[in-house]
Amino acid sequence: MAQQKHDFHLVDPSPWPILAAFAAGLMMFGIALFMHPEALGSIMGIPVHTKLLFVGVLALFYFTYRWWRDVVREAQYEGHHTPIVQLHHRYGMIFFIASEVMFFAAFFWAFFDASLYPKAATGGVWPPKGIEVLDPFHLPLFNTLLLLLSGTTVTWAHHALLEGQRKDLVLGLSLTVLLGVIFTSVQIFEYTHVAFKFTDGIYPSTFFMATGFHGFHVLVGTIFLAVCLIRAARGHFTPQQHFGFEAAAWYWHFVDVVWLFLFACIYWWGA
Repeated sequence: MAQQKHDFHLVDPSPWPILAAFAAGLMMFGIALFMHPEALGSIMGIPVHTKLLFVGVLALFYFTYRWWRDVVREAQYEGHHTPIVQLHHRYGMIFFIASEVMFFAAFFWAFFDASLYPKAATGGVWPPKGIEVLDPFHLPLFNTLLLLLSGTTVTWAHHALLEGQRKDLVLGLSLTVLLGVIFTSVQIFEYTHVAFKFTDGIYPSTFFMATGFHGFHVLVGTIFLAVCLIRAARGHFTPQQHFGFEAAAWYWHFVDVVWLFLFACIYWWGA
């Protein structure tokens, strides 16, 4: 009577999703206070917002690790991810990426509103007076080439997986993760050498929000692919069942496409 007679997965109760949500909220609270460091002051010489941000990031990493470890166990060892469950996961990933598109649409909207209709605060011109913009054909172009190459290597890894070539799968994923790390490093270097700060007006605000939010996505995608690399090295993926890797590849291609729009609109046209 207790035998399951359907292909759906009834998930066991888990504390990790709600704990991860609280950790993400704490992290975002710390980021908001980072822009207003005087709000809560400091304790023992360390700003409160720094402590909140640090605790939030650590908690988020720990809780999401425990959460997704359980998901991997359900898929790999307990056999709960039947074809119909995988189909629903695909729908979920599509809707998640669609929601991310809306995030970036808001940032682009703010940028185009400010650039197409310059206000008196910007001197009636765009870029605003006094803003020294970045050369789009220097580091931004280099990062564009990095991401385009990483899209090629992750596609190579996907085809290698479908053809059962595990060595090429691991190599392709390794190169993709390496390119993601290099991209993030170059963007950090760019931020530390840019001639304006976040609070210097509408151009720096829209620039840092759009490119910084994308940079966060690159970091998340790199971690996502690194986990897939570890799983691939352990033989978790098969040509028939590999949604974890497929979702990571979709996410990475989405990050690639968004960067092309950022490069063309903000770095090149906006400058």
